[in-house]
Amino acid sequence: MPVPFASQASPRIGLVGATGSIGASIAAALGDAGTPFAAIGRSLAGLTRAFAARPETALRTCDPELRTWNPDDPATIRGAFRGLDTLVYMVGVPYDAFHLHPRLMARTVEAAAAEGVSRLLLIGTAYPFGRPQAALVDESHPRTPHTFKGQMRKAQEDVLMEADAAGVIRATILRLPDFYGPGVERSFLADIFAAAAEGRRAKVVGPIDRPHQFVFVPDVGPVVRALLATDAAFGRTFNLGGAGTISVREVAERAFALANARPNAKPRLMVANKTMLRLAGLFDPVMRELVEMNYLMTTPVIMDDTALEALIGAVAKTSYADGIARTMAAATAAALAARSRQAA
Repeated sequence: MPVPFASQASPRIGLVGATGSIGASIAAALGDAGTPFAAIGRSLAGLTRAFAARPETALRTCDPELRTWNPDDPATIRGAFRGLDTLVYMVGVPYDAFHLHPRLMARTVEAAAAEGVSRLLLIGTAYPFGRPQAALVDESHPRTPHTFKGQMRKAQEDVLMEADAAGVIRATILRLPDFYGPGVERSFLADIFAAAAEGRRAKVVGPIDRPHQFVFVPDVGPVVRALLATDAAFGRTFNLGGAGTISVREVAERAFALANARPNAKPRLMVANKTMLRLAGLFDPVMRELVEMNYLMTTPVIMDDTALEALIGAVAKTSYADGIARTMAAATAAALAARSRQAA
């Protein structure tokens, strides 16, 4: 059971914004290696829930040290970073508040430098690339974002890598495409698994027949652990791709077939196109924010991670068949637990 400031050894690694699914994956990988770390989040209650209740964060060899911060208060940022030498940054903001990304990164870098933190790894996205100009997007692809969210993510990257170039902190970025996995809620695919388990129609954003790339979240942690152990990773950026490509429709077909125990079970889908997103956005600010990012569904960014594998070796990637099965099993268990609570 994790407790505040009471791990077996003083941690040197801090996971900033640790309560999400990517944080859980990295925490599990560090825990499996017996590496002490601090989990940093906005509330102790949220950190405790995340690390006490989720099976993927049931660390076998060490418990995290829980630390809180207020991203608007530089003193608490410095306090959360004190004694650490490496940060993994995964801080999320509301979808309609992307202007905060570069500001928060600037505060993080300033506080980290003041506390003697020497390295920072940012978990990034495909947004800074904008529309893909190649079938496979590697790290040399132009960063020419045409959306506001992409521009803010690019500005976030620039703050960090300019600090690296100036010798303020060593930095690296690991960019991920869309992702999915057991218990992952912030994914284009999340409602497919929940709907299949609950026996209802799934809400998805179209088009749904284009080849797409998704990273299975539990695969991310070991990659981050390897990068942190490799000095040559810093001063550079890297992409992490999925296990090939798959369409949203194919994911739905596999998930609904598993849920119904019939190989030919048809998925029940409610597909929202760009026009529908615009209409929904008149009443829902989150849906409104999805409109500008719809290009990722029409012209998906397919990551090339050759450079990553050249540095750390072959990356273990869970096949879509296995990943979908594991995610569907978790969604089924969650739906059964919810029904049991309602019946009690």
